[in-house]
Amino acid sequence: MALLTTLFAFLYHLPQVYKWLLKPYYVASLFMSIAFLAVRKTPGICDQLNTQREDGNPCDFDWREVEILMFLSAIVMMKNRRAITVEQHLGNIILFSKVANVILFFRLDIRIGLLYLTLCIVEPLMFPSLLSQCFLMTCKPPLYMGPEYIQYFSDKTIDDELDRDPRVTWIVEFFANWSPECQSFASVYADLSLKYNCAGLKFGKVDIGRYGEVSKKYKVSASPLSKQLPSLVLFQGGKEVMRRPQVDKKGRAVSWSFTEENIIREFNLNELYQKSKKLNKSKEDQLMQSQFSPPVPERGRAPSQPGPPAGGGRGRGPRRTNKDGLMKSSLTEQFSSLGDAIMVGLSGTVMLLCARSLSCTLIG
Repeated sequence: MALLTTLFAFLYHLPQVYKWLLKPYYVASLFMSIAFLAVRKTPGICDQLNTQREDGNPCDFDWREVEILMFLSAIVMMKNRRAITVEQHLGNIILFSKVANVILFFRLDIRIGLLYLTLCIVEPLMFPSLLSQCFLMTCKPPLYMGPEYIQYFSDKTIDDELDRDPRVTWIVEFFANWSPECQSFASVYADLSLKYNCAGLKFGKVDIGRYGEVSKKYKVSASPLSKQLPSLVLFQGGKEVMRRPQVDKKGRAVSWSFTEENIIREFNLNELYQKSKKLNKSKEDQLMQSQFSPPVPERGRAPSQPGPPAGGGRGRGPRRTNKDGLMKSSLTEQFSSLGDAIMVGLSGTVMLLCARSLSCTLIG
């Protein structure tokens, strides 16, 4: 049953296994981890090796080698109890397998032990060839370079960003590049940012190994002995609300597992995400209303009332209206002057006729 469970788990995580196999680190580390096993069990090579077995078989493990391998298994099981991700489990297996291989090769032949140790610790610049660089990648696991919605802060930008909008909730990770725990947690934090990032809930990171002032201000120790790395702090309105891991009165960090489930539960990410979505929706509604609402008149100026233009006609604007008014006034003046002239002419004719009739009467 245990074998079936292991097989089903392997098939379930097979896409992630393919992703690991595509990285040179895991491929090279696999060969480095089984190097002693391959040397001891390969025919033609194991015949040339020394052995402490009573039967003199050089292609089989002696009791001391079996004890070292059993001790390696116990150490790996103890270390993996605190591992969070699959990468951490593999990292512990690879690391302690290399340590065991160094001890076993030194017991076998000091020259082979020195060669194996050199492949693990020599600087890559001293071996420019592609093959040597591939082996030297086994000393350090690859950093996470996948997608993320994370804003990186410095000592000059973190305070401004946290205080910029009090409605935005920030989850900030305080990390150091040299910390293996921070390197393992990078993929988990990136996945959370991809799932929960929105306008009202944002994720950030700050390197306290680089910015010591930030470490002092937010009381996150960068010492390897403090076990405060990584630290997650929740900020609302620019103020700290909670953090994990917690720190006791003596300045020691309380042990806490940085799994995705624990972070979602402790920080109430589902509830924060729903509230942030409502905030984002209200912002969009306000923006739509501002786009379709009429403009607000300025103070001291009365709003214009719709109506016919001055002059009584259907003019297009005030200039058209003024021109029509001037034309009408000039025509009125012309018509009034013409009427006056007609009245003067008629009155003169009547007076002339009256004078003629009066003169005729006097003569007769």
